Amino acid sequence: MVEEERVRVVRCGGSELNFRRAVFSADSKYIFCVSGDFVKVHSTATEECVHILQGHRNLVTGIQLNPNNHLQLYSCSFDGTVKLWDYVDGILIKTFVVGLKLHALFTLPSAEDSVFVIINKEKPDVFQLVSVKLPKSSSQEIEAKELSFVLDYINQSPKCIAFGNEGEYVAAVRDFYLSVYFFKKKTTSRFTLSSSRNKKHAKNNFTCVACHPKEDCIATGHKDGKIRLWRNFDDDKKYTYTCLHWHHDMVMDLAFSVTGTSLLSGGRESVLVEWRDATEKNKEFLPRLGATIEHISVSPAGDLFCTSHSDNKIIVIHRNLEASAVIQGLVKDSNIFTGLMVDPRTKALVLNGKPGHLQFYSLQHDKQLYNLDIIQQEYINDYGLIQIELTKAAFGCYGNWLATVEQRQEKETELELQMKLWMYNKKTQGFVLNTKVNMPHEDHITAVCFCNAEKFENPTLVTSSKDGHFKVWILTDDSDIYKKAVGWTCDFVGSYHKYQATNCCFSEDGSLLAVSFEEIVTIWDSETWELKCTFCQRAGKIRHLCFGRLTCSKYLLGATENGILCCWNLLSCALEWSAKLNVRVMEPDPNSENIAAISRSSVGSDLFVFKPSEPRPLYIQKNISREEVQWGVFVPRDVPESFTSDAYQWLNRSQFYFLTKSQSLLTFSTKSPEEKLTPTSKQLLAEESLPTTPFYFILGKHREQQDEKINEAFESELVQLPLTENIPAISELLHTPAHVLPSASFLCSKFVSSLLLSKETKSGEEIPEDVDMEEGKESDDSDEENDFTEKIQDTNNTDLGEDLLHQLSKSEEKELRKFRKVDYSWITVL
Repeated sequence: MVEEERVRVVRCGGSELNFRRAVFSADSKYIFCVSGDFVKVHSTATEECVHILQGHRNLVTGIQLNPNNHLQLYSCSFDGTVKLWDYVDGILIKTFVVGLKLHALFTLPSAEDSVFVIINKEKPDVFQLVSVKLPKSSSQEIEAKELSFVLDYINQSPKCIAFGNEGEYVAAVRDFYLSVYFFKKKTTSRFTLSSSRNKKHAKNNFTCVACHPKEDCIATGHKDGKIRLWRNFDDDKKYTYTCLHWHHDMVMDLAFSVTGTSLLSGGRESVLVEWRDATEKNKEFLPRLGATIEHISVSPAGDLFCTSHSDNKIIVIHRNLEASAVIQGLVKDSNIFTGLMVDPRTKALVLNGKPGHLQFYSLQHDKQLYNLDIIQQEYINDYGLIQIELTKAAFGCYGNWLATVEQRQEKETELELQMKLWMYNKKTQGFVLNTKVNMPHEDHITAVCFCNAEKFENPTLVTSSKDGHFKVWILTDDSDIYKKAVGWTCDFVGSYHKYQATNCCFSEDGSLLAVSFEEIVTIWDSETWELKCTFCQRAGKIRHLCFGRLTCSKYLLGATENGILCCWNLLSCALEWSAKLNVRVMEPDPNSENIAAISRSSVGSDLFVFKPSEPRPLYIQKNISREEVQWGVFVPRDVPESFTSDAYQWLNRSQFYFLTKSQSLLTFSTKSPEEKLTPTSKQLLAEESLPTTPFYFILGKHREQQDEKINEAFESELVQLPLTENIPAISELLHTPAHVLPSASFLCSKFVSSLLLSKETKSGEEIPEDVDMEEGKESDDSDEENDFTEKIQDTNNTDLGEDLLHQLSKSEEKELRKFRKVDYSWITVL
């Protein structure tokens, strides 16, 4: 049962992967990226998320490999701590409490016991680079209060700080200034470029900096698209710089290769530029990367690069400038017009993605499945250009149909509208455009909904608009002499006193259609399209409208802009109850009678879960988010939960997700993100790395499926081994990092004893007669075999009960006997 667990609001995905530079492991097998409060560990080969390092209480602002142990990772956060992780096992090793808000993190091999962080003191816009000494201690949480000042008046972005020539100096840029601090001489050199005030149309602002790993050379990026290479900067008067210019807009990031022979740059052109030997003529390009390049990273081995993009994407690139992997997060569009939807086929979350696209996002794996190009036009990145916007979308007929609405409006009188209907193609496993309707309405479309009732064989779609009409679209035969085809056509147009139609929805059985016209709700018969009744409370314009489900299908709910929630009884055609609630989101659960409503208060957003038949809520949680919640959706569970508490039963069949104004995707759960990874990635990765040896069998690798013929042939010769999953000694060895384990001599006796199989003494009556008769005839090997088999069988009878056991063949028994004869006394010498 899960009722003992506390249900809490957790961040389930959608965090920015491009907030900071990604970091490669020393062997280039893993890539680390910041994701909200977590650090994600992805495989560079499979793109799968292997671990989620969870422990910070605020936004993670920096990650770096431990230069003294490449199997460890440092991270810092706004919570004022620096944490040390074992990223292979996903274990937190130590926490260093600094006590200040940390904005970035840097490490140097020469500074063994220190890390460099960016902090701000006194004024909010004045930042400092300081060195933090990390004290050595056996405790897991240590205070690190010893700070050493390095540089002042710097930019908070880590792209504006770089260490060069194996840590001999550090360079920092801000506005029109370049500062270089030399650690040995403990001196600072400052260089200034002319500002835009002094020089007409100049854009010399520094945007980023990178330092050559082995030489005294600093590369700086600028707002005008130029790259400057600084040399002889140890002298304020003899310094020189050369310019490289290709970018037409500001340079977003720079990075040198490991050897320093190449310089990488990127910007808003979505092109990665490699400047070989730092010359203007010798450069290579990797174009069409899809979005603005925010960060560039280079692996310690030098074989891989990666770029972080503005559309929340990380691209892993080979040394020959070929993209090898894409880690795509939830695309953060400027406006989510379509709301949150669930694809009935893939159970993926569907919403606005990159411009003109719908993104299908896997909630289980926290990654994008694919993009569907709706507008099908080349996107031009121009701030002054009015783009075509995807405003509405809806799934129908169990995912067989998709309706989308796109619009573009330059002036109030110049509105361009287009509705497209997409049919799912089983062969291509994707949506194919079926019907395109130009100007389906004369004004903005406010709602789109399908009739998903099982009894309706002919698909039906309804659209409502500010032009005062709602239209019914049906699927008709559009075949000709050349091919069979189907298409959509308008079947009915309805209106009510020329009021604007604001919402529409079908009842669960499809027999009724509810359409709201400003403050009035109208009910229509879906067979004859006759107006049946109207509801009018004069409580404000209807903002949300939905029918009850299952046993509550006789109720209709409406939320108004004046903060009134109304529930009407369709049988009595009267108001059942009303409540004063400023509802911003109202979503029905498709698998139960429950309805979730999120209201906005002065403190934050509050959640109310209720049934239409009872005005008293089943569950209330205040302040689920400090931000305004804009959208919500229920996602059916593949495996139902087992909450027994009345307050949590609404989460048994479906899980509720909601999206905040800053586009953070949140949900209610009892599991941490790391626990959700075990079914798909962590276990598979661990199992593939285990060798198939006798020791592998002792550790408890039990095959669930075996060939029936082999089982029957060796049924009389099988040997069973006990499960060793819960043996403390083995668990201690396998789940504890090697560098924090005690010596091998201390664990030797405990470990070897745990591998021995205990045998209980039996009475004379229980010993079989055939064993006594064969004692003198069998060889030593046979005696050992029978003795070994007896030990295992007796142990199984006493300890295992009804557990499933792995059975071995004769050849495997011989391997185990040889393994048993090995002398382990040498371990005690260690």
